[in-house]
Amino acid sequence: MGRIYAYGRTSPDDNEEEIRCLLAEMQVAEEDIYIDNVPKNHRIFPRYTKLLKKLESGDLLYLSSLSVLGDSYAEVKEQWRYLTREKRVDVIALDLPQVDTRRGKSQYGLLVADVVYSLLDYVADSDNNVRRSRQREGIAEARQKGIKFGRPAKQMPDNFTQIYNQWVSKEITGTEAARLCGVSRTVFYKKVKEMRGNLEQS
Repeated sequence: MGRIYAYGRTSPDDNEEEIRCLLAEMQVAEEDIYIDNVPKNHRIFPRYTKLLKKLESGDLLYLSSLSVLGDSYAEVKEQWRYLTREKRVDVIALDLPQVDTRRGKSQYGLLVADVVYSLLDYVADSDNNVRRSRQREGIAEARQKGIKFGRPAKQMPDNFTQIYNQWVSKEITGTEAARLCGVSRTVFYKKVKEMRGNLEQS
């Protein structure tokens, strides 16, 4: 068996010493306990990064909870895959005693690790599907209320028809016409297309 490590993550409002004592109860040496104390939504975890460099195949890693691996199921899944499949370390989550990759290892290889990964994969996909569904429902509801998305349409000046006629008669170029309208050439030609469409319909 390799070396034993422990990792926890806290916020400035949490009691770091409480987490440290919990991890120490797992017979982990003080120098092998890594804790990141960072504000919520903080994306940099220096102690975790340092721990990853130390971990070697056959080591055992205690996690104060499975959630310390990420803020979303997708992040937790990716870190779980990296730890168990690439670093090839055993992982135990103290908040989920069933999550112990050492169980059944001799007979079934990475059975527990693979089961947890498959479960996280399923939950992450379900979570994404629910989020996308809610986004679609929210957009549809907003549109029913008359809320428009995207950039507001560029307004043409009152003399747009005059500028358009000058451009049609080749008195001015498209670039000059766009400048007089205060828009880009792309927007000018788009408005020209819309205007011609309206004229054809009328």
